[in-house]
Amino acid sequence: MKKRFNVTGTCIPEKHYMVDISDKIKKIMDLIENEEYFVINRPRQYGKTTTLYMLERVLSKNAEYLVISISFEGVGDLIFEKEQSFVKAFLEIIADSLYLRHENLASFLGEEKKNVENFKDLSMAITKFIIKVNKKVILMIDEVDKSSNNQLFLSFLGMLRNKYLLRNAGKDKTFHSVILAGVHDVKSLKLKIRPDEEHKYNSPWNIASDFDVDMSFSREEIGTMLDEYAKYKGVKLDKGYFSDKFYFYTSGYPFLVSKLCKIIDEKIMPEGSLKWEKEYMDMAVKKILGESNTNFDSLIKNIENNSKLKEMVKNLIIDGNKINYNISNPIINMGMLYGIFKNEDNNLEINNRIYEQLIYDYMSSLIETSTDVGFYNEKSNFIKADGNLDVKEILLKFQQFIKHEYSEKRKSFLEADGRLLFLAFISPIINGTGFAFKEVRGGEEKRFDIVITYNKRMYILELKIWRGEEYHKKGLLQLGEYLEQYGLNEGYLLVFDFRKSKSEMRKVDEVNVNVENKVKKIVEAYC
Repeated sequence: MKKRFNVTGTCIPEKHYMVDISDKIKKIMDLIENEEYFVINRPRQYGKTTTLYMLERVLSKNAEYLVISISFEGVGDLIFEKEQSFVKAFLEIIADSLYLRHENLASFLGEEKKNVENFKDLSMAITKFIIKVNKKVILMIDEVDKSSNNQLFLSFLGMLRNKYLLRNAGKDKTFHSVILAGVHDVKSLKLKIRPDEEHKYNSPWNIASDFDVDMSFSREEIGTMLDEYAKYKGVKLDKGYFSDKFYFYTSGYPFLVSKLCKIIDEKIMPEGSLKWEKEYMDMAVKKILGESNTNFDSLIKNIENNSKLKEMVKNLIIDGNKINYNISNPIINMGMLYGIFKNEDNNLEINNRIYEQLIYDYMSSLIETSTDVGFYNEKSNFIKADGNLDVKEILLKFQQFIKHEYSEKRKSFLEADGRLLFLAFISPIINGTGFAFKEVRGGEEKRFDIVITYNKRMYILELKIWRGEEYHKKGLLQLGEYLEQYGLNEGYLLVFDFRKSKSEMRKVDEVNVNVENKVKKIVEAYC
């Protein structure tokens, strides 16, 4: 079987190109050696199951340890209906996981299963099992939040917690280390102390240590996967360039890194070729944003299912508002759990640029399908004879569109959705040939930059709301400096100007800005 990039299920070193996560495994091993109980809670497709698998491989090489690795994925709801059914099912699941490697231990648990009726019995069965094994037993439970809203499961955690405390006091024997993996942080779940109490709660997992291991891939770690791929397949590529670009677009989100690699390898690089060209990177980004996958579907679903979360996302990436990171805020916490947000120097940001682009495209599409924009943005009207983009003509036509379609509700609509409307306007013009990347820059002006690549040329546009002459001059200089960073001599500025006289008087201006003794031409349009 040939190796490939894997984006579904567990990654296997013998079958898949993989990032070297040995440093992460070492940090987790330190927790295990210290007898810690902990939770690996990360978003979907963030490498949790693969990490557990690789951890099990390492532990299995050490005769001191016995690993029990199980999952609550697909166990069904029936086992959580009664305490008796749960305790018996738990022992059966453990026995099944051990059967191929340790048939005698599986048989032992099978006999114990006959005698357990409640959590007290289960606790005793675990103690007897630990004594019989006479090893450091590691319990791993994946997809643990599949049942985390069930009171029986919380009672189970409470039992493990009690055994942990007794073990530390020298009064019981139990698992050396317990690792729970899932999206939600089980530490935040609550347990009723007695069934008849509704308001007195105690966390069943407050014994858990903090899990501070960074599960995202660094540039260097991404480079290890590219090294393996290049060596195995004989492909030539610029590891430094592609490592940086993958990290730039994904912030190291494991699924996205592997997916982009897979797209380049299987869908972009010509058959028979063994070289990655640099332009493949932007091509891969365009392809991933143009497809449907479970990761993207889940992202949009989670945003749409909570109006407050959707509003926070819009405030952050469309309106350019600065939001301080505070995990105690339930909406921020929800966005972190779903992998939508990240904490960047105590400021809230969208997790990665791929997600930013996806959300931009989604929100602008909602605007596009609710307006008559198609009458104004016929693609052929904006392509020059040499195949390049006529951005000045796009700005003129957008002005006409705003004047004719939004003359009455112009201010109220454009302040809230003007940027999205412009994205919806240009989307069908550049799709297929070009690519637009958007980035909000905070501050008093709330600049909204759009970098377009089309026909191997780059165009930089800046969108902002008129805040006065002083800010406008400062903004022109900032755009000129931005152009200099990219080695461009011409840029474009779209101003949403709500002064009644200005928008009717001015169509398009051209101004020159001096940056480091170089003249930069900026085409300005006002709406």
